Amino acid sequence: MFGKKKQERLPALLASLNPNAPLAERNLWIIEVADWIRGEQVSVDAAVARVGLLLDAMEANPELRRKLQAWWACLLQTVDLTALLADFGFAPRTAFFNELAERLRWKLLPSTPETIDATVLFSMALHTPFDAQWLKALDAKTLERIAALLSPGFAAIETPVVVPTQIAQSDVHEGVIAGQEHYGNRLSPWQMLVLNAVTYCAGQILASGFTPELRLRMSGSAQNTQPFYTLISHVEELRKAMLHHSPKATDVLEAEVSVRSSLDECRAAVASIYGHFEDNGVSVGVVFRLRQLRMRILRVRELLDCLLSANPNTITAKLLAHLVVVGLERQSVRALISSNSSLLASKVAERSAETGEHYITRDSREYAHMVRKAAGGGFVMAFTTLIKFALHAVALSAFWGGFIAGINYAISFVLIQLLHFTVATKQPAMTAPAMAAKLKESGNTDAGIASFVDEVSYLVRSQVAAVLGNVLVVFPTVLVLALAWAYAKGTPFIDKIYAAQTLHSISLLGPSVLYAAFTGVLLFSSSIIAGWTENWFVLHHMDSAIRYNPRITGFLGKARAARWARFMRRNVSGFASNISLGFMLGLIPVTAQFFGLPIDIRHVTLASGQAAAAAASMGLQALHYPGFWLAIAALPFMGGFNILVSFYLAFRLALRAQNVSNVERSHIYKALTKRFFSRPMSFLLPLRLNKGATAEPVGGR
Repeated sequence: MFGKKKQERLPALLASLNPNAPLAERNLWIIEVADWIRGEQVSVDAAVARVGLLLDAMEANPELRRKLQAWWACLLQTVDLTALLADFGFAPRTAFFNELAERLRWKLLPSTPETIDATVLFSMALHTPFDAQWLKALDAKTLERIAALLSPGFAAIETPVVVPTQIAQSDVHEGVIAGQEHYGNRLSPWQMLVLNAVTYCAGQILASGFTPELRLRMSGSAQNTQPFYTLISHVEELRKAMLHHSPKATDVLEAEVSVRSSLDECRAAVASIYGHFEDNGVSVGVVFRLRQLRMRILRVRELLDCLLSANPNTITAKLLAHLVVVGLERQSVRALISSNSSLLASKVAERSAETGEHYITRDSREYAHMVRKAAGGGFVMAFTTLIKFALHAVALSAFWGGFIAGINYAISFVLIQLLHFTVATKQPAMTAPAMAAKLKESGNTDAGIASFVDEVSYLVRSQVAAVLGNVLVVFPTVLVLALAWAYAKGTPFIDKIYAAQTLHSISLLGPSVLYAAFTGVLLFSSSIIAGWTENWFVLHHMDSAIRYNPRITGFLGKARAARWARFMRRNVSGFASNISLGFMLGLIPVTAQFFGLPIDIRHVTLASGQAAAAAASMGLQALHYPGFWLAIAALPFMGGFNILVSFYLAFRLALRAQNVSNVERSHIYKALTKRFFSRPMSFLLPLRLNKGATAEPVGGR
C-alpha cells in the first residue's frame, strides 16, 4: 500500500535534487520521482494529486525551483531528447529477426541510468501502463504549471544556478535562454526539439519509403508522384518559416498544410503495398518495415500537433502517454510476433479458406460426392495401414522406423491428393478459415446468424460424411486383405500377441483420446505449413520462374515447363500439408520417446485399419474379446477429437486474421442450440435424404 512511509519520500526526493551530481545520480532522481508519483498504482487521481504536491513544493521554494531548472538545463545539454521524440518505439534495425533478438536482449539484460540515451532513460522512468494513465489524466492547469516551472523565463530572471563541473556555466545559460536570444522569442528549446524531431522523422520516412522492398511493391501512381521527396521539401519549408516567423504566421500555417498533405500522400503510397500482397504473397520482413513506416508517419502528425496546436501542453502530455505505451510494446516479444504475423496469418487463413470451400457440402449431390471421395481415401489408407505393420516387422531402430513410417504416410497422403480423394481429419483445419470468413460476412444480424448456422450444419455433416467414408471403407478393406494374406500364407498378417497389444493401444480406457487431441494439433500445424508454403511460393514467383527461367525451360522445354508451373501452383499447398503431416505423424512419437515424453498419435482412419488388422489375426475370437470392443468404442472419440481440436485451433486463428470481434457469440450459441434440438438430422444428412423432410435447395458454391 502507498502508506505514510511513501508519502514521506517527497522531502527526501526534493533534498536529493542536485544538478551538480554525476550523470547517473541526476538520471536516478527522475526515475525515483516517477516511482513516487506511481505509488502502488491503484489510483490515477492519487498519482495526479502527487504531481500537484510536487509542483506546490517547487513553486513555494525558489531554491528548489532554481535547482530544478538547472537540472532541466543539464538534461537538455546531455541527453538527446530529439531522439526520444522521433525514434522512441521504432526498431533501429530493419530486419524482423534482428529486432526479435534486440527485444530478447532488453528482456534479459538490465539497463543502467548512467546513459545519455533519452530512450533508455524514458523506459526506466516510465515503464508501466499506469504511467500512461496518469499522464493522460493531467489537467490543463497542471500542465501549464509544469511548463511555467521549466520555462526559460524563470531561469533568466533568477540568480545564476550551480551546474555540473563537466558542463560550462555559459553552455547551460545559453541552453536555458536559447529560446529568447537565438530564436528571437519565437521558439522555446522544447519547440526546437519537436521541430528537429519532425525533420528527423521525415528523413527516416524518405529513407524507408525508397528501400527496394517497399518501393517496388508500391502502385505505379505512388511511384510517379514521389510523395516522399515532396514531404522532405515541405518539412524544410516549415522549418524555415518557424525559425523566421511566429508559429501563427501565415507562412507557417501554409507550410503545415503542405506537410500534412504530403503525409497523406505517403500514407496512401504505403497502403498501396497491401494491394500487392493480395496476389504476390506476404513477407513478414516487408510487413515489419511497413508497420514501422506507417508509425513514423503518424508520429510526425503527433509532433506537428505538439508544435502548432492551440493546446500544446495537453497534446504533449498525450504524446508522452502514447510513448509509454509504444515503449512497452517496443520491449514486448509477444507484441512483435503478434503485430507482424497478423497479416501473414490473414493470408494463410485466406488461402486455407479458398481450399476449405471445396470440403463443405451444401446439397445431396455434393454430400454423395464427398462420401465417394472419402471412400477412395479410406481405400488408400487401408494399404497405408498394412505397410505400417510390415515396416514394424522389419524392426528398424526407433528413428529410422519413424522416418520410414513418415515416408509411408506422406506418400499415401500425396497419392490421395493426386487422386482427388480425401482424408476426413485433414478437412477441419482447412474448413475453419472458410467458416470464419462466413462469420465475418454474416455480421451480427438475425439473418446473418441464421446463415452462419446453416454453414455450420453444412460443415458438420460434411465431416460426418468424410469420417464415415474413410472408416467404413478402411476397416473392411484391411480386414479382407489381412484375411486374404492369412489364407494365402497360412499365417496371420500379425501375430495374436501383437494384435492384442494393438487393440490395447487404441482402447477407450487408455490415453487414446488425449493422443487424438494431440493429433488434432498436428493436423492444424500441417495446415499452417501449407498456407505458409503457398504464400512463400507466390511471394517468390516460383510458378513464373518454373515457366520462364531459361535453365528450366532448356531442360524441360517451354510447354512442359508451363504445365509444371500450373501443376505446382495448384498443388504446392497440398504437397506441403501432406508431406509435413506424414513426417510429423511418423517422427514426433519417436522423438518424444527419445526425450521420455508420453506422447503418441491417434488418427481415426489409421486406428480403424489397425483394429481391423488385429481382428483379422484374432478371428472370431475378437468378437468375444473386450479389448476389441473398447478399441471400436474409442474410434468415434478419436475422430471427434481429431476434428474438434484441429478445427478449434484453425477457427481461432482465422477469427484473429479476419478481425472478427463484434459478433455476439452468445446469440450464435443460442441459434446453434435451437437448430440442434429442432432439426438434429440437418447436422448429419442433407434434408432431402431425411424421410418426410422438406428438400433443401441445391445451392452452388
